[in-house]
Amino acid sequence: MLTGSVAAIAGAATPVRAHSDARCPDGNAGWVPSAELVQDLPRLMRIAGVPGVAIAVVDRGKLAWNESFGVKNVLTRDPVREDTLFEAASMTKPVFAYAVMRLVDEKRLDLDKPLAAYRRPPNAGDDPNLEIITARHVLEHSSGLPNWASGPLVTSRAPGSGYTYSGEGFIWLQLVVEKIMGASLGNVMQEKLFGPAGMAHSSFGWDEEIARSAVFGHSEPPEGERVLPPQPTRDLGNRLLPVALRRNRPIASWTYEDSVEAMRETDPATPPSTHDLLVNSAGGLLTTASDYAKFMALMMERPGRAAWEIGEASRQAMLTPSLEVRGRDITRGLGWELEQSPAGPLFQHSGSNYGIFKTLGVGDARNGRAIVIFTNATNGNVLAARIARQATGIDRLKSLI
Repeated sequence: MLTGSVAAIAGAATPVRAHSDARCPDGNAGWVPSAELVQDLPRLMRIAGVPGVAIAVVDRGKLAWNESFGVKNVLTRDPVREDTLFEAASMTKPVFAYAVMRLVDEKRLDLDKPLAAYRRPPNAGDDPNLEIITARHVLEHSSGLPNWASGPLVTSRAPGSGYTYSGEGFIWLQLVVEKIMGASLGNVMQEKLFGPAGMAHSSFGWDEEIARSAVFGHSEPPEGERVLPPQPTRDLGNRLLPVALRRNRPIASWTYEDSVEAMRETDPATPPSTHDLLVNSAGGLLTTASDYAKFMALMMERPGRAAWEIGEASRQAMLTPSLEVRGRDITRGLGWELEQSPAGPLFQHSGSNYGIFKTLGVGDARNGRAIVIFTNATNGNVLAARIARQATGIDRLKSLI
C-alpha cells in the first residue's frame, strides 16, 4: 500500500497529456520533460524521499536531452552530475541480452540449443528440466528457474510453459557466454557493446573511480537520516578491491570463477551468492542515464545499421512478443518487457537493487523515442513512473499495477 505522500506522487487519477512545450534541441516535440515538470521535480523528490535523479531522453533515435537532479548522498550532499553512476539493477538484463544477440548473429550461440550443451551451472540440482533450458527461455523468462536460488538450482515448471522471472537463468547464460568467448562478462560487454556504442561510463565491477562516482542508496525518508542503509554493492566492492590489487586485475575483468574465489577468500564463512556477484548479467551494470539512453537508441527502427550492431532480425526478436505475462497487453520479448499502450507498442524494463536503487526505461521503437530515469531511493519507482507518465503523455498499464 502506498503512503499518502507517495500516492500523491503517483497521481494515478490526474488527467495526462503530452506536453506541447517539451522540445528537443532542434525544436521538435518529444519526450523531453516539460519546463513545468523540471521546475516541480525538486518538490516531488522531497515528497517521495528521493535524493538523486538522473534522466535522459532519446528522440528520433538519438540522445536528445539529459539532466541530473539532487545529491548522490544525503549526508555529504555531493551533487548528482552527468557522469554520476547508478546501479542499473535489472535494467542490466536487456543490455546483456543485446550482447547475447550479437553472438547469435555471429553464429557463436544458438538461441534454441540447450545451455547444458555449452556449460552446466555449478549449483545445478537434480532436475531433468535443466537439460532442455535454452538461451531463448532465459531471455524471455520462461526457463522455469527461480529468480534467485538458496539451494541447488531446480525448476518450478517445465521450460517454455509460462512466465517465471529469473536472475539465475541470466547468470547461467553469463557462464555460457564466458565459455564461448573465453573472456569475462565485463570484457565481452566492452567489446560487443560499451566500446562501439560510446558507452564510456558503463561497466561491471568496482574500483576507486567507480566508488567516487557512484550514488548511495537511501531508504525512506532520507531527510534527516543519521546513518544510510547498508550499501551491499559498495561494501562488497570495497571488500574485494584489495584482492584485485594483489591479482593486478580489475574486478571488471573477472570471470565468474574469479569472483567466487575472491568472495570466498575475503569471507570464508559466507557461501558466495550468485545474486551478490559484482560482475553480474542480471543486475550488476553500473552506468549513467545518458549511456543507457544510447543503448536504448540502438533498439529504434531506422534504415541502416553499423556493422557491429545486431541485425534487423535480432532487433525484431528482442521487440516481438514471444511470451504472455498478463494477457496480450504485457508480454516478453528477448530481454525486454513489452506493453501494448494507448499510444502503441512500448519496450521497457525497470530495476530494483536491494530496495534502495530504482530504475526505469521506456521506449517507442517505431517513433524513435525513449526515456531513462535512474534514482537512488526506495520510492524511486513511484517517482520514475510519475516522470515517465508526464513526459510521455502515456498511461502505461505497467505503472499502475
